[in-house]
Amino acid sequence: MTSMLGHARRNPSAVLLVVQLLGVLVYPAMEGSRSGRVGFEILGIVVLVLAVVSVRATPGLTWVSVCLGIPAVALSVVDAFNPTQPVVAISGALHAAFYFYAAYSLLRYMLSDHEVSVDELFATGATFTLVAWGFAYLYVFVQVLVPGSFTAAVDPANDRTWMELLFLSFTTLSSTGLSDIVPITSWGRSVVMLEQLAGLGYVAMVVSRLVGLTITKRSNT
Repeated sequence: MTSMLGHARRNPSAVLLVVQLLGVLVYPAMEGSRSGRVGFEILGIVVLVLAVVSVRATPGLTWVSVCLGIPAVALSVVDAFNPTQPVVAISGALHAAFYFYAAYSLLRYMLSDHEVSVDELFATGATFTLVAWGFAYLYVFVQVLVPGSFTAAVDPANDRTWMELLFLSFTTLSSTGLSDIVPITSWGRSVVMLEQLAGLGYVAMVVSRLVGLTITKRSNT
């Protein structure tokens, strides 16, 4: 147990990545009920806290993440019990800002030197998921701002659920193009295009750099 805790302290990005991936698997079981929604918000709060911990291990400003995270957590709790449109919109915007700042901090962490640590490798995946979460919350904001921005083959006239928007975000950011969720308004398409550009830039600049440094390190040993 002590060794596991020590590993977690040395590699906060790994813990963040694991919790986010577990969230992807658990979220579908939480949809459709009040208790599930509360559980979803609690899990979201856990992810926010872990993101703050990860930011503390990076060159990012912790106070910025705290100032964004506290109101986001408060609105998450309100949203769980009284999900009004203004609350959903403001919560989505704050969550998006928080996750984008956390991703920016991890990017600075990964690009700050020419040594590749184990935690920096985990940060590669954690940063990707943070950006995916950020754009998913941005889609939530757009959906409230411009109703009907996203449609799908199933229940095309309804608002898209959080899981559907997260799925759209992952498929757009990874450029796999497998999503059946489609933006049909100008605002929705604009945000999707920005995420496509972010996904291409992330792979080109960050992943290729870390892979190259890792290969170089192994060649010199």
